[in-house]
Amino acid sequence: MSQSVRTRPQGADRALSEAYDTALLDLDGVVYAGGDAIAYAVDSLAAARGGGMRLAYVTNNALRTPAAVAAHLSELGVPAGAADVITSAQAVARLISEQVPAGARVLVVGGEGLRVALRERGLEPVESADDEPAAVVQGFGGPDLTWGRFAEASYAVARGVPWFASNTDLTIPSGRGIAPGNGAAVEVVRIATGAEPRVAGKPLPPMHRETILRTGAERPLVVGDRLDTDIEGAFNGEVDSLLVLTGVTDGAQLLAAPPRHRPTYVDEDLRGLLTGQPEVAEEGDGFGCGGWTATAGDDRLELNGDGAAADGLRALCAAAWTRAGDGTCTLDAGKALARLGL
Repeated sequence: MSQSVRTRPQGADRALSEAYDTALLDLDGVVYAGGDAIAYAVDSLAAARGGGMRLAYVTNNALRTPAAVAAHLSELGVPAGAADVITSAQAVARLISEQVPAGARVLVVGGEGLRVALRERGLEPVESADDEPAAVVQGFGGPDLTWGRFAEASYAVARGVPWFASNTDLTIPSGRGIAPGNGAAVEVVRIATGAEPRVAGKPLPPMHRETILRTGAERPLVVGDRLDTDIEGAFNGEVDSLLVLTGVTDGAQLLAAPPRHRPTYVDEDLRGLLTGQPEVAEEGDGFGCGGWTATAGDDRLELNGDGAAADGLRALCAAAWTRAGDGTCTLDAGKALARLGL
């Protein structure tokens, strides 16, 4: 993927599952929300796999082990093994192992996924700042993570112990809505200490490196629901991306995306893996896709025509991103998005 400024979603004349060898799929908001599979995910992934595409599941959530994630996917009807799952816990554990001596103690504020990843790298997880850790690591610990764990991290970090975070996602989608993510927990320690952690997860290079090392992908397609992690991570790794609208990102956020947050492709859900992608073409002063034409006016985006909602959104993206150039579109898109039900 070129790092030149993207001004419209790209078209594809064959199914994305045929054009790319490996799908690097985010989990929360893409494959499942809470404990349940997202609509069309199971059948779409089965069809993509059946057509020869490798499926790898790449998550910033460091709570569960790869084996536990794979078991959950299999229960949902998405067959997976531990080797198919790459977590930010694995990425941060590798990062720490490159900075501290073999066998070093690491103070863990998070779940079992972090502990397993650290042991895989020959490091010893500990619980207290008084255990003389060589590093502190934070990862999503779920709703049962107690306030005392943040205090232990703060004591160690304040003493100058190197601080690492699996990721800094401020929110995480759940079956009941949007909940605080690991980034919110990181902010607690940041406020208490004034320090800054080294971060491994999406969108930063350590996570992309971990993913490529573990999958061996040659033509990867990042599939995600978040602009600031999945899509920016693909941009940083110079690979193509598919944004699905089943998680965090809504239409207004997509239209306002700066260049590093603009996906290669846009679709409603994972069925987008199984199809080509329509071209967005210039039409007079605007852009057309399917039966829709979008234009950028003085103060708002206009949308005319009829057809599939995803096509209308693609046309609006072209109008908004072209107007914004290397900046952010601030035009009102409320009426246009309402026509699409977005």
